[in-house]
Amino acid sequence: MPTLADIVTYCDERSRRNAWKDHPGALNGLQLANDGRVTKIGAAVDSGRVPFERAAAEGVDFLIVHHGMFWAPLPPFTGQTYARLATAVRSNLAVYGCHLPLDGHPELGNNALLARQLGLVPSRTFLQPREGGEPVGWVADYDGTREELEARLSRHYDRVVPVRHGSAAPRAIAFCSGSGNSAVPELLAAGADTLVTGELREEWYNFAEENGLNLYCCGHYATEVHGVRALAAEAAAKFGLPWTFITTDNPL
Repeated sequence: MPTLADIVTYCDERSRRNAWKDHPGALNGLQLANDGRVTKIGAAVDSGRVPFERAAAEGVDFLIVHHGMFWAPLPPFTGQTYARLATAVRSNLAVYGCHLPLDGHPELGNNALLARQLGLVPSRTFLQPREGGEPVGWVADYDGTREELEARLSRHYDRVVPVRHGSAAPRAIAFCSGSGNSAVPELLAAGADTLVTGELREEWYNFAEENGLNLYCCGHYATEVHGVRALAAEAAAKFGLPWTFITTDNPL
């Protein structure tokens, strides 16, 4: 049986977690240990009491999450923060957080996987984090129409919110999972007028109208299921363990 240390070492190396400079306090890597044994791997987008309860109910003792347990400043362990932590500890559930590495990774990252999900090949990066490190976004060349792109997105996402002010036949599609607010002003410099993302602030509509951009919002949660699933599946295969994806009812 693989140990917790075995799984953590593999995830650290495979995700190259130190190559991305995340938000202060994101604490990529092992955030909460268990008793040192791993029998089943889980993947979830968010940390939270309910995802932890569902993971424990399915026998998971190593959970990979995109949005980790802690962000700066570190909260006091009271109220719902305590309830979340206590749920994991009582269930012997180790929690491994992996945020920007599972956005920007060329094979396991949400953005590269978003492109491949649409049958496109991610060919170049964009969107350098303010904190430094490797870029988190990807751009793929495209030879179809805007309507064809929307049809592809609709096959994978229940809710696609379009803003159509760019080319009717875009030549490149940019991908930024989750929140795309920092990506919009970087699009034209990256050679793309079309962005697939999770969510955007209202103010970017006018920016898109004035600058000739297509923007597609497919849901923050929905666009960030890919990376954790990919890392969990690879780790499970590496160590001969079962794995599962822990779903929640998050529509945002």
